[in-house]
Amino acid sequence: MCFHTSQTQKVKKLEKRYNVSLTKENLREKYNTPRYHLNGFAHPDMLMIPQEGPAAITPALWGIVPENKKQEEITAYYKEAVRFGGGLNAQSEKLFQHFIYKKAALTRRCIIPVTGFFEPHDYKGKKYPFHIKNKENKLISLAGIYTIVGNAVTFTILTKKASPLFAKIHNKKFRQPILLPKEVEQDWLKDDLNENNIKEIIQLNYNEEELSTYTVSRDLFSPKVNSDTQSIIQKVHYEGITI
Repeated sequence: MCFHTSQTQKVKKLEKRYNVSLTKENLREKYNTPRYHLNGFAHPDMLMIPQEGPAAITPALWGIVPENKKQEEITAYYKEAVRFGGGLNAQSEKLFQHFIYKKAALTRRCIIPVTGFFEPHDYKGKKYPFHIKNKENKLISLAGIYTIVGNAVTFTILTKKASPLFAKIHNKKFRQPILLPKEVEQDWLKDDLNENNIKEIIQLNYNEEELSTYTVSRDLFSPKVNSDTQSIIQKVHYEGITI
């Protein structure tokens, strides 16, 4: 599952790449700071592009919350939701059945731009993190859905059954986030998509030849280490692990 991401590009590059504008100019400096490790379980605020405002890029909390909650209940909900994965990921197979997902699936889809993400690999009973990024350091568009709770926006990253490449990496759960091919990014945000249209986009194959995958420090998983540093996206070799 996709519980860890990175986003190191300046806001201006995101705006140019997606033809969008930052909704809160006073936060530009904050989001210009490279974020090498965004740990989903800390429920960080990240930038995303919403279906309801596809010309905007706006802050949102990672971890989807039901719309019947009040804004002041979000923190308590996250504590309760830990056992369900904290709302960080949503299985696309349940998109039109789950009580939180089904409304958002039609009216509140989003794009989450990242420069990379991390997936766990099991080797002899221990977890080793892989970093996945574009070979040319281009942005990757992850597919998501969101809710609006009071004045807060909350989102989750959609997942699906792993491709052969991701099955080798995430070799316990065999899942992967949904990476949107560039040519369908704008389609993903269209208002006139029906259930079948959405499922078709979800099942599209991403050109994985554009991706670089390699192991990084196990500090990524340690709550005692500040892993939001540039070193966390640098390659670390482990004897016996080859993909």
